[in-house]
Amino acid sequence: MTPDATASVDDSGAEVMASVDRSQTGQRLIIADISRDDAWLAADVADALALDEWQ
Repeated sequence: MTPDATASVDDSGAEVMASVDRSQTGQRLIIADISRDDAWLAADVADALALDEWQ
């Protein structure tokens, strides 16, 4: 994955939430910055890494 080289933005007002939602294909992990339009991502729960795996 290529690093994002854009200028930094003041994100002090960011409000990020996460949810596990069910879909027809299984459970999806949704992470969204609700203070911005179209700032979200989704992944199959089976493909998401546990926090312990990120350390």
